Amino acid sequence: MAEEDIYTKDGTVDYRGRPANKKTTGTWRVVPYILGNECCERLAYYGMGTNLVNYLVLQLGEGNATASINVNNWSGTCYITPLIGAFLADAYLGRFWTIALFSIIYVFGMAFLTLSASVHGLMPSCNSDGVCHTSTGQSVACFAALYLIALGTGGIKPCVSSFGTRKYRNQIPAGSPLTRLCQVLVVSFRNLQVTVPADKSLLYEPADEESVVKGSRRLDHTDTLTFFDKAAVVTKKDNIKDSVNPWRLCPVSHVEELKSIIRLLPILATGIIFSCVYAQMSTLFVLQGGTMDPHMGPNFEIPAASLSIFDTISVLIWVPIYDRIIIPCVRKFTGHKHGFTQLQRMGIGLFISIFSMVAATVLEVLRLRMVRRHNYYELTTVPMSIFWQIPQYFLVGCSEVFTFIGQLEFFYDQAPDSMRSTCSALSLTTVALGSYLSALLVNIVTSITTKNGNPGWIPNNLNYGHIDYFYLLLAILSVVNLGVYILVARWYTYKKAVGEFRK
Repeated sequence: MAEEDIYTKDGTVDYRGRPANKKTTGTWRVVPYILGNECCERLAYYGMGTNLVNYLVLQLGEGNATASINVNNWSGTCYITPLIGAFLADAYLGRFWTIALFSIIYVFGMAFLTLSASVHGLMPSCNSDGVCHTSTGQSVACFAALYLIALGTGGIKPCVSSFGTRKYRNQIPAGSPLTRLCQVLVVSFRNLQVTVPADKSLLYEPADEESVVKGSRRLDHTDTLTFFDKAAVVTKKDNIKDSVNPWRLCPVSHVEELKSIIRLLPILATGIIFSCVYAQMSTLFVLQGGTMDPHMGPNFEIPAASLSIFDTISVLIWVPIYDRIIIPCVRKFTGHKHGFTQLQRMGIGLFISIFSMVAATVLEVLRLRMVRRHNYYELTTVPMSIFWQIPQYFLVGCSEVFTFIGQLEFFYDQAPDSMRSTCSALSLTTVALGSYLSALLVNIVTSITTKNGNPGWIPNNLNYGHIDYFYLLLAILSVVNLGVYILVARWYTYKKAVGEFRK
């Protein structure tokens, strides 16, 4: 192997910042460590997160609607903080040290949360009837720990996903990607009166600059969002023979970075409703399950929060089915190496998610019909098996395989090489916005439906409520969102890299 072929050519380095050697770094030898880190983090997150709504209701004394809003807000924050971690990874620390630093923060958060739920004085006091009383300080301690965890997870999520897909090597911090995007925006508006030449080869691009990150691919010019090409137009005031001020003239590769991000935003927006549907698994699904019979046999009860295992089982079933059966069959008809394009895969997931809300709606209609028929209003649990929730969990898991995995691959593939972590975090932002939207919808619905003394759709006693209406609302929003997604996907133009164009 030639000397120049020993090292990677995509800007990756080892954890010491040296050029990554193909023979001694990366590949499958580090996979167990990455999977181990991710497994522990996800185990802690879901083990605590799926039970959080019940903890807030039973231990902190919050109402169903308030607890649902708080869980959604916390979950949304867990998926918005990756923007911080991704920025630090891409611009300053690299992925290895970002993961290490934020993992320490995560551990401190989990330790503090454990103390808040177990140490006298920090934990709520409960009487013999199981009614708990929580002081302001105890609530503050609990939520401080939760949001410390949210900060910790922000440095792990974007870096682990992109760290793994980059052949498990670190990435050279290439300076702030946000700075380059701002430079293009500023120069574009400064050159508002400048005319973009018809011959795009006249746009500025240093001949000796391979890319923003040494060794990675340089983006070629695309014919969309041409307004931003103004930032790369060489004017009479520019002397490109000398050093160029990036706040006055930007290379085409920098312009295309901004275009790539802007083209991703509509796709990101159409994932918000799906994430709102997904958020119900840790809130209303759990509360709904808490009103149903949890017995499995005479002596065993399954907690409502544990039903999310069927979401995981669904994912484990559908991933091999998709890879081994669906892709080979579809490939024969489409000719695409992956069967479906990433955008088609995401669209299928959005379609399936509609039926998860329909299944949840039908189940709640049947449950409330039983409550009314037998006057079960004051019963803690109605005699309907909790396992009737399995279809809605299973459908959410199926939609995850298509939407979330396709979305992560899409954002990673369409990201500039120097902004992999940033765009991975951007894809996670849809989950954050979906959680925040869920909290907002619950807040709005509660405010409207509790007027004039009405119990509302999501009262403390769900037997008097109508969460079936809320599920139906999400189903309708999902149908509208799917229509918008189809239009956006047809409009999307893939990025160009190394002279390659895909449509």
